[in-house]
Amino acid sequence: MNQLTKEQFLERLADIKLLSLDTDGVLTDGGLYFTDDGEELRKFNVKDGLGIQRVQAAGVKVAIITASSTPSIAHRGRRLGVDYVFLDCDDKLATLVGICDEMGIDLDQVGHVGDDLNDLPVFDAVGCPMTVVDAADEALSSALFVTKKKGGEGAVREICDLIISIQG
Repeated sequence: MNQLTKEQFLERLADIKLLSLDTDGVLTDGGLYFTDDGEELRKFNVKDGLGIQRVQAAGVKVAIITASSTPSIAHRGRRLGVDYVFLDCDDKLATLVGICDEMGIDLDQVGHVGDDLNDLPVFDAVGCPMTVVDAADEALSSALFVTKKKGGEGAVREICDLIISIQG
C-alpha cells in the first residue's frame, strides 16, 4: 500500500462515514477464555466501548464484522448500540460492500480496523485501513495507521477519539 503523508491520512479520516471493526485482537486482546462447560468468553475494554458510543454520536456508523460466532460479541454490539454486527463472517469484504450499498456510501468512506491476514482484502479495498500495534506483520505493513495501544487495551478508543477530533 502506498504510504500517505499525515495530512493525506487525516483527509481520508475526515471522510469516514463507517468504522468497521474486527473483534479478536482489536476489540479484545485476542485471548480466548473457556468455562468448564466449554462456553467461550471474551474480555472487552470499557474505554473502547465509550469510544464507539462517542463516534456514533458524532455521526459515524459502526460495524463489527468477525469470523467468530460467539454470542457475547453480538451482546456487546447491542449494548453499545452498534449499527451492524456480523458474526461467523467468512468474507468480510463482501459483507462490508453490502453495508456500503445499504448506506449509499463508497468503500473510500470506510475505515476498517483489523489485525490479521483475513483483514487484508478489506485493507486493500477501504479508504482508511488501520491496525493495532500488536497486529500480524502483514497487517502492520498494509495499514495507513497503527495505534499506540494494543488490541483490547484501548486501541479502538484511540481511533474513535482521532476520528472525532478530525471530524469535529
